[in-house]
Amino acid sequence: MSYRLNLLATVLLTACCGLAAAQTPAPATPKPAAPTPLTAPMPPPPTLDAKAWVLMDYATGQILASSNPDERVEPASITKIMTSYVVSAELAAGKVKPGDEVFISENAWRGGGAGTDGSTSFLALNSKVKLHDLLMGMIVQSGNDSAIALAEHLAGSEAVFADLMNEYAKRLGLKDTHFVNASGLSAPEHYTTAHDIATLSRALIRDFPEDYKIYAIKEFEWNGIKQHNRNALLWRDASVDGIKTGHHSAAGYCLAASAKRDDERLITVVMGTKGEKVRADMTQELLNYGFRFYETHKLYSADQPVAEPTLWKGLADTIQLGVTQDVLVTLPRGRYADLKASMDVPGRFVAPFTKGQNLGTLRILLDGKPLIERPIVALQEYPEAGFMRRVGDSVMLWFKSDESVQPSKQPDTK
Repeated sequence: MSYRLNLLATVLLTACCGLAAAQTPAPATPKPAAPTPLTAPMPPPPTLDAKAWVLMDYATGQILASSNPDERVEPASITKIMTSYVVSAELAAGKVKPGDEVFISENAWRGGGAGTDGSTSFLALNSKVKLHDLLMGMIVQSGNDSAIALAEHLAGSEAVFADLMNEYAKRLGLKDTHFVNASGLSAPEHYTTAHDIATLSRALIRDFPEDYKIYAIKEFEWNGIKQHNRNALLWRDASVDGIKTGHHSAAGYCLAASAKRDDERLITVVMGTKGEKVRADMTQELLNYGFRFYETHKLYSADQPVAEPTLWKGLADTIQLGVTQDVLVTLPRGRYADLKASMDVPGRFVAPFTKGQNLGTLRILLDGKPLIERPIVALQEYPEAGFMRRVGDSVMLWFKSDESVQPSKQPDTK
């Protein structure tokens, strides 16, 4: 009997093991994991043998790369960017006209004419030249005599014109710039920075686009003498349309340039290099680097709702929050999907609010670090509601916690 039981147990155990084996699926063939997409590497910017330099995105004003951007340097003839900005501003205001006959004084002739060793338009002493021709001569030929004559015509003297230049510099936010003349001749208190020149260049392109077109002209003839624009990149790179060269012994060789490829424009400023070819080569290297490794996107449009949180004690149920200017950001190529948006605004909104009232801050972050910040405002007028609604909302607020307000959409990453 014991033998039969043992045999039966053995048979049952064997059957169970067989059944279990039949129900256990065979191990799956291992498959390699899908590779994780890699973020394209971001190389460092070029190393330039210059006193100071800046690479700026035009649309956003962001500095993409730089070296000694706020170090004071002599600008030489890059000064004439500010001189032309002032002339364009005075033209736009109707204070002078392109056809004005400008007298060429002995001061302009001696200080910047053919008898000097600086760049000149070869203006004749005591002659009269149309203002527009002087502007061409100053920008294309870098004529010191043209710059001085323009300054005297607009302000009575070059010294007073320099004061005007400095006032415009303050308005444009140039923090470390001071001018004492219109041409850029060396002087102890005549200085600027690469950052300030980039800011000035951006303002020139933005504020006076028609006058800026002069900077792309390759040659100009006056008094029977044809001179070429000293910006060598105008012949080398079709995307370059300005801006201005500069040189004297104290400043070295300098170049402020701008180029536009497709919808993207960059500005470069290279100060204090050792030669004409060097400044052009370095500028070309910076431009190529910027266009290759950076891109600009519009994230939010001006006057469009970014968020619509609940409005208490008002006639409307919600309040539209937005920005007054388009929000653009420049970032390394391939990183657009990594952008995050956040808002620092109150947890509850209680009417009334006026249109344009500042109510907080929109932040755009990359890798947890802020790229840009913009004020958040009320997009409309939001008056207070009647007595009964205010009382009802007051009761409701006793039972409501603060609302977490975030942008209604994150930056479009499609």
